[in-house]
Amino acid sequence: MTHHIHDHALSAAEALSPELFQAIERQGALEAWSPPQTPFPVSLCRSVAGQQLSVKAAASIWARVQTLSEHPEGLLDAFHPDRHEALRGCGLSGAKVKTLIAIADARREGWLETEPLRAMSPQARSDRLVEIWGVGRWTADMSNIFYFGEPDIWPDGDVTARKTLEKLTSKRRKTVRTAARFAPYRSFLARYMWRHADAPPDA
Repeated sequence: MTHHIHDHALSAAEALSPELFQAIERQGALEAWSPPQTPFPVSLCRSVAGQQLSVKAAASIWARVQTLSEHPEGLLDAFHPDRHEALRGCGLSGAKVKTLIAIADARREGWLETEPLRAMSPQARSDRLVEIWGVGRWTADMSNIFYFGEPDIWPDGDVTARKTLEKLTSKRRKTVRTAARFAPYRSFLARYMWRHADAPPDA
């Protein structure tokens, strides 16, 4: 399946720029998406906690957050206003703590169940997620791509993906328009851009 996607990406890139074509050709077919085992609300919290941080710093902070609960399945129970200072002590900003508490509240209210979210369209799922305080379109896009495995998401709010595509094509052409050439596999275009930049997605 990913070989077919790679061929599709090469065909689209060839019509846009030699640099983009070469960047994708060098990478070859990407590995297929595999569903994560972590419950979605926990995955969403980890994504928020790691935003705008290096992979190493994000992992270090999340490791400290996990110590707040003896059991992984009960981690989100530790995210409530009474634990604000404990969460801040893990290295989280005040805004991130507020967002994690809001995610935990949404989970407790029952509207972050994984399977109902999986049944939604990507747009409807994004709309649901951004209702949570502190969860923006970038976070929703990352959830759609990496948790739900949506193949056709172009995260235009991601600095690395956008700037890399501009560099390989043209700064005068909007990346949303360029990415449209890669439908229905725009998520794979983003993955190619991140790999080309040799950096993880960042906010």
